[in-house]
Amino acid sequence: MAKQVKLSARPRADVGRNSVKHLRTRGVIPAVVYGHKDKPSNLEIEQREISALLSHAVGENILVELVIADGSAVSNKLSLIQEVQHHPVRGDILHVDFLEVAMDELLHTEVPIEAVGEPDGVKNYGGLLEHSLRSLHIECLPKDLPEIIRVDVSGLGLNQSLHVRDLALPSGVKATSDADLTVFIVAEPKVEAEPVAGAEAPKAPEVIKEKKPAEGAEAAKK
Repeated sequence: MAKQVKLSARPRADVGRNSVKHLRTRGVIPAVVYGHKDKPSNLEIEQREISALLSHAVGENILVELVIADGSAVSNKLSLIQEVQHHPVRGDILHVDFLEVAMDELLHTEVPIEAVGEPDGVKNYGGLLEHSLRSLHIECLPKDLPEIIRVDVSGLGLNQSLHVRDLALPSGVKATSDADLTVFIVAEPKVEAEPVAGAEAPKAPEVIKEKKPAEGAEAAKK
């Protein structure tokens, strides 16, 4: 199942571009938690803590117990990292969205798919493994949420494929993606046509220039 970790957070009263810049100078990332029965709450989290959490995860599908300290009051919210926004150039974390969940309620999310093994059609027949579907839409209880779906492709022969309906999913996990979608396929290798030996290169078409009027008149006198 997905990792469940604790993460410290604090309520964030100030919003807007200037306040966000001020947060980042202090090594703090703006965040929001929404969903379930409560209104969305603006939070701030330590950049080093969320960076360390994500660096040790297979994907961003992580169950987080947010420990929100508001003065002397502390509240806990079980949540799922829903979206992580990164800087387009530097890659820094800019913002994190958390979706609050309940242990007894089904959640709907996406999980990355990874191939395991070398297909028979690749190993023995020179085929190419094509990964057509990178993530799977699923539903499950939070306790059953997998970090990643690993699929054994070693039995795939040339021109054979695996579809969503063929995937062996962990207990308690149900795929909600279209069952007919292709996940993996072993395609035949592409063969480039070789030039025929001795074949002449195509000749350029002959260009016939139109005579100028003066040249045509001179030719008529002869």
